[in-house]
Amino acid sequence: MPYPRSAQLFAENSRYLPGGVASLNRKTTPEIAFVRAQGSRIWDADGNEYIDYHAAFAPHLLGHNHPEINAAVIQSLQRAESLMGTGTTPWEGELAQLICQCVPSAERVQITNTGSEATYHAMRLARAWTGKQHVIVMQGGYNGWHDEVACNVMTPLEHIGPRVSPGEYPYVPMSAGTSDDVPGKVHVVNFNDLPSVEWVLQRYPVACLITEPILQNIGVVKPRPGYLQGLRELCHRYGALLVLDEVKTGFRHALGGYQAIAGIRPDITLFGKAIANGYPLGAIAGRADVLELFNHPDPRQRVLIAGTYNAHPVPVAAAIATLRKLQREQHTLYPYLEQLGAQMEQGLTQIFQEAGIPATVARQGSAFCVYFMEDAPTDWHDIAQQHHFQRDTAYRQALIAHGIYHFPLPTKQGSISAAHTPQDIERTLEVTRRIIRSL
Repeated sequence: MPYPRSAQLFAENSRYLPGGVASLNRKTTPEIAFVRAQGSRIWDADGNEYIDYHAAFAPHLLGHNHPEINAAVIQSLQRAESLMGTGTTPWEGELAQLICQCVPSAERVQITNTGSEATYHAMRLARAWTGKQHVIVMQGGYNGWHDEVACNVMTPLEHIGPRVSPGEYPYVPMSAGTSDDVPGKVHVVNFNDLPSVEWVLQRYPVACLITEPILQNIGVVKPRPGYLQGLRELCHRYGALLVLDEVKTGFRHALGGYQAIAGIRPDITLFGKAIANGYPLGAIAGRADVLELFNHPDPRQRVLIAGTYNAHPVPVAAAIATLRKLQREQHTLYPYLEQLGAQMEQGLTQIFQEAGIPATVARQGSAFCVYFMEDAPTDWHDIAQQHHFQRDTAYRQALIAHGIYHFPLPTKQGSISAAHTPQDIERTLEVTRRIIRSL
């Protein structure tokens, strides 16, 4: 499928934007420039239409340009709810109260512009609360762009070596310019490996462990039964805070976050993406005593949180509308997403079985990923050692050429929205049946 207008746009933008893209993780092959979106569909600059399962890295839980969310934004603008820049506003308080109503572990809330900002603040809170400096992160997890956590996602095995337990892996930064001081205080362990977590906790003064409850940046890697509960117990025993990064899982899988499904209570939870259905907003929620460090009377113990655009009325209006809709419709919306997810999982499983291609579909609700391997992975080492990356790339490229858009990078999560229909899923399965021969 040719993309001449997209190519022209990338060439023009590259004269002013390094790489031609404002966020370089959006730069892919093929280089397609999208210009319009509605519901479950997106259109590129060349006029091609796609059923979208990328969902802009997953925030569009309700679908693109949802009329109810857009109406709330328009009303905010019409009411002249501008950025005042001083004092509190009615809207930030309403949003904070809503989050506390939805998420049982949320006793206090602060609002940011992005999930990465939220993870950064959470680590400051943890260090201030515990007086410790070290951090545990997961191999294969993604928790933002800042130095401590921008590491060890899709790391080649030659950089980290074979699976070890108990023990940790070398810190492998995702970016040049990372501070030389960081690796000594960040400890990388495999997901689903409690002995390695305890091994680190016994040896270092750990302020917090931060993890996605499901690793959704390398597909859908679920926690083993009891794993998250084990993390909760270990953090409590060794005096570290448990920070749950629900930027991707939060509100997508349940109104109370994935923690409500797992039955655990983290000290701090981080939200983003689906919280405002595509508008830029992040949130830090958790224990009142910990979050009140943002307002500690002693300036030497106070944790700084500042941001000109924090709780900007426009994305806050979108978040309020989104959470109110999820509250109102949770008993129909989440079962509907589960229905669509099950339809996709069952259809894909049957297609690959009939074709004789080793594959497994990992899924949680509306999030899914095809792994070209016999069993669902439990950590990054499973994927790196067993997944057929070339087949995954060919699979995604073929789908895109036939109007089904998945992010064209192996193991990236597919996201179904409430705007998708059973007919969208069936159309996707029909295309998959046709293109499977090329694999």
